[in-house]
This record gives sequence, C-alpha cells and structure tokens, in this order.
Amino acid sequence: MSQHRSGFVTIVGRPNVGKSTLINALVGSKIAITSHHPNTTRSAIRGVVHGPDFQAVLVDTPGVHKPKTLLGHRLNALVDQSLDSVDIVIMCIPADESSGAGDLFISAEIAKHSRAKKFAVVTKSDLISKEKLALRLAGIMSLAQGFAWDEVIPVSAMAHNQIDLLNELIGKNLPIGPAYYPAGTRSDQGIELLICEFIREAALQDVREELPHSIMVTIDEFAEREEKGSRPFFDLHATIHVERDSQRAILLGHQGSRLKEIGIRARADIERALSAKIFLGLHIKVSKDWQQDPSFLERLGFGDNH
Repeated sequence: MSQHRSGFVTIVGRPNVGKSTLINALVGSKIAITSHHPNTTRSAIRGVVHGPDFQAVLVDTPGVHKPKTLLGHRLNALVDQSLDSVDIVIMCIPADESSGAGDLFISAEIAKHSRAKKFAVVTKSDLISKEKLALRLAGIMSLAQGFAWDEVIPVSAMAHNQIDLLNELIGKNLPIGPAYYPAGTRSDQGIELLICEFIREAALQDVREELPHSIMVTIDEFAEREEKGSRPFFDLHATIHVERDSQRAILLGHQGSRLKEIGIRARADIERALSAKIFLGLHIKVSKDWQQDPSFLERLGFGDNH
C-alpha cells in the first residue's frame, strides 16, 4: 500500500491570471472569489485537496504587482511569506498572453526557493489553438532561469480540462506525511472572512476599473435567530467600505438598484456556504483613503507582521 503524502502548495502569478479559478477547480468547491479585475485576492486563502493517498493544502496568494499603496506593500509581503517553506510552487501563466517582465520577476522569486518543486501551469488553455499552445509551452520553458520546471501542464479550470491530472501530479510530488485537516475540510478560512469575500465579489461585478481596489467589506452583525425552522436562519449586516463619495454613488446605483443586485448575488453564495437562510442587510460607507490607513489595515488583518 502506498504511503500517505501531504504538504503545502502555493499558487503564484501576475494579477488576473486565473489563480483563484484554479484553486476552486482543484478543491472542487468555491472558496476563492474570482473577478476579471486584477488583485481580487487579498488574503493567503487555504484550500484543501483530498486525494486517495494525499492531502494538499493550497495557498492562494495575491497577484504580485508593483505596490502603489500601503495595502499593496503588505500584499506583496504576504506572497513572500507564502513562498517560504512550501513543498510545491505553482506559477500560473495565461495561455492567451505573452510573458514579459512580470513573469520574469516572479520566476526569479521562485528560483530563490530551491527546496520546492516547481510547476508551470498554463491557464486558460482552451482560449487558443493547439498550434499556438505548443509555441507558448516552448516559450515557458525559457522562463525558468537558474532552475528547471518539474512539471509544465496546460489546463482550463473553467472547462475542468487536465485538473484531475494536475491534482494527481501534486499528490505524487508531496513528501510523505499525515493529513493536516479532517476529511471533507475544503478550507481553513473562517466563515466570516468567506462571507466578506462573497459580498466583495458581488460588488466587484460590472464596476469600473478604479473601484475594485477601493472596496473592502466588514461584518457588523452575524447572529442566528432563536426560532426553530427546518433550516437555520441568520441575520447578517455588513458594511461595504469605499474611499470616495463618487464610488459610493456607483455601488448604490439609481435608487439603490445596484446595491440591491449586490445583495441578491451575495445572498445566494452565502446561503449555499452556510446551508441556511439569511437576512442580508448591506450598508455603504465612505472610509476615506483606507488603503493608506495603518490602523484600518490592522483591523482587517493586514498588519505589519504580514
């Protein structure tokens, strides 16, 4: 009988290359929010993949980027932290874009971590022809400066193409070890953080480019109602923070129409995650320049120790 394997896998890449979509596909359920806007991920989300004889703990990182704000600096520090002491580093590289300085920078960072196995995962492979994909794969080989890729694999997380193969390769490359989490655990994210992320994802849909980085969500109240029905019922009140009055107007929409849509979208995801019914009350607040405010960032868990 083969020995059980376990370990930590970090997923890195430029912003908006499909890291969160890949994590959700590998785990088999939605634990990371996705959006067409760069830098959607803000925390090192841990997803757990259970194989027949392995357990992989996936760490999603914010996209590595040139920071413009205090939040940006702290997000980059989070990526550095995630690369330390992992067993496998997966670099996501989109099939439909060419590699430039950003990919070379991340590849150079990966090279510093000699202990970890290194996978190049070519995402969105269903968006280009087989001929173009072959050329793209050849170009990716040369991205490895000072190391060789242990695996190069094209996938499509949306079409679930080669995801099972990638899971198998992850399992084979982990060290022998025990399971870290009980069977059935999909994520170690606290439910409140997950709820905030679902609301933020709903708010990010269809908004203008300047808004995504300015949106943050906090929970004001989260309590289960006393009455006993067939399903639990929660009262949930949350605040969507933006940095300017003009951004508040965008999220509110005409006579509150957009805020109502945000609530409908978020409630469906939250009810699925909780296996319960909820009342969701959303409020928008202007927290001026919160991305540059150390005490606000501290409260959100982006302290200096990140």
